[in-house]
Amino acid sequence: MIEVKNCSMLYSSKKGITDVSFQVKAGEVFGYLGPNGAGKTTTIRCLLGFMKAQEGKIIINGLDSWSDAAKIQETVGYIPGEMSLFDDMTGAEFLHFLLQMRNVKDKTRLNELLKIFDLDPRGKIRKMSKGMKQKVGLIAAFMHDPQIYILDEPSSGLDPLMQQVFVNLIKEERKRGKTILMSSHSFEEVDKTCDRIAMIRDGKIVLVEDIEVVKQHRRKIFTVSVENALEITKMKQLGISVVFENDHYAEVEVLGDFKPFFELLKQIQVLDLDVKTQRLEDVFMKFYGKEGDVK
Repeated sequence: MIEVKNCSMLYSSKKGITDVSFQVKAGEVFGYLGPNGAGKTTTIRCLLGFMKAQEGKIIINGLDSWSDAAKIQETVGYIPGEMSLFDDMTGAEFLHFLLQMRNVKDKTRLNELLKIFDLDPRGKIRKMSKGMKQKVGLIAAFMHDPQIYILDEPSSGLDPLMQQVFVNLIKEERKRGKTILMSSHSFEEVDKTCDRIAMIRDGKIVLVEDIEVVKQHRRKIFTVSVENALEITKMKQLGISVVFENDHYAEVEVLGDFKPFFELLKQIQVLDLDVKTQRLEDVFMKFYGKEGDVK
């Protein structure tokens, strides 16, 4: 459904993307991951025909992303990384304006999305919080029920409850056979939604892989509180990987499947257990060294 072939787009600063290639299958949720400045937004701008790649080609649903940009933009659901709306309009006016632009008369899907995101669109956009503006953008991207979605950091600015609402929406769209390309710097978000991911760093693709394969390389740090140092000694004797410790506290590294670790932990007198949130950078470094070479 989406095919990116050897695309390069470099700015005068030499930042951008170089020889980027990947495919997104019909009905697939594809995560496009990387730190800020890695090239995610540049790729998406080329996908939508906002700029022309200096080299390579992009095909979306059989259409060329540059020569057929207008047709693609009519049919794709898109949310930009940086939201820019008409501040003097109300949310309702803006959404109805977009429906008219797309010649969509049925407001059923719009009303469904307003309910899903718990948004009252009657207020002026300029008075809305970042989270409310993000909801307006998401509703605008989804309300014409397109077959393809291209979403650049779609959950940015949403509170944790709305982030979960968004995740649930993506899962529902996948069940309906929609094709979704979603850029993110949150591994947890794509973990819950994506079938495959591509990782980009310094403008170059460093990995395209099934999410389940990547998850096998996940490294998590659990913090285990115990009554005394003897319990930590016992943990080491059981083969648990302790990476930091003091008399009442240990940090434990677990790679891949967590079940064996929890089974071993039953033999320890645990007072408290917590897990550190995994950063995307941790996943990168598990696959790649400083120079981007596969470990």
